[in-house]
Amino acid sequence: MKLNSVAPKEGYTWIRQGMWLFKQNPLGFLMLVFMYVFAAQLAVVVPVIGVFAVLLITPTLSVGFMTACRQAIQKERIRPMVYLVALQSSPIIRKRILQLGLVYASLILLLSFILSLLVDFELLLPLMTSEKTITPEALRQVYLVLFFGAMLYVPIGMLMWFSPVLVAWADMSVPQALFSSCLACWTNKAAFFLYLSIWGAILIAIPLTVGMIFDALDLGQAASFIIAPISMAGLTVMHCSFYASWKACFTEDEVALPV
Repeated sequence: MKLNSVAPKEGYTWIRQGMWLFKQNPLGFLMLVFMYVFAAQLAVVVPVIGVFAVLLITPTLSVGFMTACRQAIQKERIRPMVYLVALQSSPIIRKRILQLGLVYASLILLLSFILSLLVDFELLLPLMTSEKTITPEALRQVYLVLFFGAMLYVPIGMLMWFSPVLVAWADMSVPQALFSSCLACWTNKAAFFLYLSIWGAILIAIPLTVGMIFDALDLGQAASFIIAPISMAGLTVMHCSFYASWKACFTEDEVALPV
């Protein structure tokens, strides 16, 4: 396994390759993303334990989706059980991937605790319950949540971006995988900056623009029927592009993705 240094423009190439990969089996990939979103929504029903369970198995699901990308390239059928491929591996990989899940869950809980110290969540309750008029201060807190949340998640994202597949496919220990993932992201930070900037525009700016247009036409309720499928498709392509970033940053003896 060799770490590569890529040009900044590769961030755009990963998105193009993610689109190509999505086209190989769109229904299969949409099914996997829908399953994850559905499971995450169910987790909210069970306070604390449900959310912790989803965080715990996130690295496992990541390996499953990356395996599905391999299967799509090889023209194999994508099945829901691909999500369990890491748990069906050797005992040492199964143990490491669950340990990685514990690390991820702990980091997210720590992020949430730090965020609670920086932001007044009580002011956000009107946004969630619609019991009171939304105040300018509440909106300011929303922007603070988004800003501080993004800043705090960056190091977590760097640690977790490649570590699940490094554990499952490169047989690395958890500390080694975390370090290698962080090093890969830092080495190719310019490409990742371009990559995340483009996805930010796609997943945030486009839905907001569509929503504003429909609101201006007094069709606000109909906007969700347009935004939801666009967001789901964009989220799925983004997950496919994770595999493209993996192929660019690490050298494997496999068929390369088209440029």
